[in-house]
Amino acid sequence: MLHVKEIADDFYVNVNLNTEMDLPKGRECVMHYFEQLQKRYPTMKNFYSRERGEFVLEEDKEKGYYRWASVENRRICTGYVNPTNYDDAIEQHEYVLEQLPYTMSVSPLECESLNFMFGFDFTYRGNHNELVAEALGVIPGFEALTNLAGSKLIGYDPAIQFALDEDCRTQCRITIESRTSTFHVRAGEFPEEQLSVYLTVRRYGSLEPGMNYGQAIKPLKEHAERITEEYLIGNVLVPLHQAIAIK
Repeated sequence: MLHVKEIADDFYVNVNLNTEMDLPKGRECVMHYFEQLQKRYPTMKNFYSRERGEFVLEEDKEKGYYRWASVENRRICTGYVNPTNYDDAIEQHEYVLEQLPYTMSVSPLECESLNFMFGFDFTYRGNHNELVAEALGVIPGFEALTNLAGSKLIGYDPAIQFALDEDCRTQCRITIESRTSTFHVRAGEFPEEQLSVYLTVRRYGSLEPGMNYGQAIKPLKEHAERITEEYLIGNVLVPLHQAIAIK
């Protein structure tokens, strides 16, 4: 569906559910959730914990594409990095969401927010901030500042957020994240880092009566696909790709 593999170096599809109440912390509940996920995707075999009680199950990363899932105190996440088939990533996320009431006892009432996200990474050795300004431009009110004698751009992370419904419960946020630091600019040495573009569609609040999480994610996915196809690719991703290619 999304023709981005020839544009970005890495592409990933994530879904995050933030809950109003703490998630179950018992060993049996957490392990049951991950065991059910592993039965569905047997190659997800790397299980480990991080600080603050976060648990992660993921595939091997050596091939450059992999599934992952995590459980935090009030957040459940699922992701697929560089999916070989976009529909496989969607199927994974829908499966996770549909299982949550049974594996993690998550009620549709306790949804604080549900997020569907596309991520795009561009590998670039140089000043990410200058690259973004060159490829995408700067708003007219700030443009003259980029031409000040002796100045160097050390921070430029454009972001925009807008509502997709009248009550502002469904929102879209597009952000660009530079990995260039002041130290890199001062030293004049830029490591090969990834410049990231994120598109997140989020709905706030409990689900409507009779709706489950699998159903709730579908309109968010559709919004993300439409905005990416109609706007993001041509106006952000392709210009960044072209600017990097000529450097």
